[in-house]
Amino acid sequence: MPELSPERGEPVIRTIAMPADTNPAGDIFGGWLMSQMDLAAGSVAARVSRGRAATIAVEGMQFLKPVKVGDEVTLYAYLVKRGRSSMTIEVRAWHRPRCQEWSEQVTRATFTFVAIDGNGRSRPLPDPVQAG
Repeated sequence: MPELSPERGEPVIRTIAMPADTNPAGDIFGGWLMSQMDLAAGSVAARVSRGRAATIAVEGMQFLKPVKVGDEVTLYAYLVKRGRSSMTIEVRAWHRPRCQEWSEQVTRATFTFVAIDGNGRSRPLPDPVQAG
């Protein structure tokens, strides 16, 4: 059953799936959706690392439902784990058909990023920011 409030927290990205993003069957390419997820995870990684970060792995990619042209696609991303220089970020994508009020999860995956310096080498993550 579709839901009204899919996730906790604010979305990282919200966009509309457009005709240029489709495969020959008229569904949105999985690669387009994966790139949106990588952007969402990268946004979290940049905030955590306070600088550049690079994707080094994607695990558990599951396409649960198709996304259609005109669907609103909303991506939520959460830091799951921090290492010395790495970050594990869970991303979930939801769609809302253009003329509907309900949403459903369409994809999820776990992205691993590494903080990098100006030369593209890994660097330690800074200490977490304390809420003030």
